[in-house]
Amino acid sequence: MRLKESDLITVYIKKPENTQDDEGYNIAGWGDPQLVKMNIQSAGGAVNAQLYGKDIKYIKTCKYQGNLLYEGHGEGYGVCLKVPSTADPDYKITAIQEFSTHKNITLERIKRDEQND
Repeated sequence: MRLKESDLITVYIKKPENTQDDEGYNIAGWGDPQLVKMNIQSAGGAVNAQLYGKDIKYIKTCKYQGNLLYEGHGEGYGVCLKVPSTADPDYKITAIQEFSTHKNITLERIKRDEQND
């Protein structure tokens, strides 16, 4: 399967990073943004409705072709979908499923209180 170029949306992914300030306190933050193109759609269907319930409106499903994200590497990364690349991510990657020609990626909206933790 080859993803259609006109359906791809440019987003930026950011790796979570912990740094320390001069007093030794850990500060949770995000790394440098990396450009990625994905086919992004709202989650739907009976299975997703049962899995997420009323929170389904905060879930996106994506198709991705590339080597930057893969199973075991990329879960927990932030995704700047509806915010600029300079801002904190508004979605995080919760699951990556690999297939022979593409990867299915599940995104979940980050709640405001989680962004500042």
